[in-house]
Amino acid sequence: MDQNAGSFIAVRRLSGAGAVHHHRHHSSPAEVVGVSTAWIGRGLSCVCAQRRDSDARLSFDLTAIQEECWHRLQNRIEVQYDSSNLDHQKALKALWRASFPGTELLGLVSDQWKEMGWQGKDPSTDFRGGGFISLENLLYFSKNFSKSFQELLCKKNGDRALWEYPFAVAGVNITFMLIQMLDLQAAKPKSLIGAVFLNLLKENDRAFDILYCITFKLMDQKWLDMHASYMDFNSVIKSTRRQLERELLLEDIQRIEDMPSYRFLAR
Repeated sequence: MDQNAGSFIAVRRLSGAGAVHHHRHHSSPAEVVGVSTAWIGRGLSCVCAQRRDSDARLSFDLTAIQEECWHRLQNRIEVQYDSSNLDHQKALKALWRASFPGTELLGLVSDQWKEMGWQGKDPSTDFRGGGFISLENLLYFSKNFSKSFQELLCKKNGDRALWEYPFAVAGVNITFMLIQMLDLQAAKPKSLIGAVFLNLLKENDRAFDILYCITFKLMDQKWLDMHASYMDFNSVIKSTRRQLERELLLEDIQRIEDMPSYRFLAR
């Protein structure tokens, strides 16, 4: 995973109707503004490196089934986005269609991508922090929980900040955070959180994708509750991670769908 810091775009909401730079699907006019800060990659790696009581190191052997599930997910996270790969191109186009149905995409490199919250006209440059799985996560979210996906993409709910988080780049960062939180780059889980998740993954091979959707929705709710603006993103991610860890450690969590925050997702 590339943990280098970069710049990102913030979305500034406008009260006037004269300067509309975003797609008509947004609930109010907005413009895309370039901002330089450190919450992409490096900012999140700092968050994820913090030790918590729930991070107590574990030592145990994986069963054959657990090992297979773990390695299958690891194989997914090792795939980097390749702009020359036709399957990757198709996935990116599918994400556009799911995000803005009925609106023609002019090209894989286009200013239109900024409407989704990518940093520039070429979204492939933003996948370095999360790999191809971060695109898969967004696509899974758009197809399986389309109502929640559109609400977050278009910032439909709540009293939004003047400077909003960029949707797509936030999604890549969420993938990155979950990989760190769950020890997915280790040979086996090193923490109780990772071990609990492995059992959920054994029950549902899409547990990571579903957890991603839960996390995105929870992050947006934290954003609203904290009255956050773009400079508060790290604080929101920290709060989101703490909530996820608490929920994963509940005794009655047998399936990923048992997490309390799952109920906030809408299809």
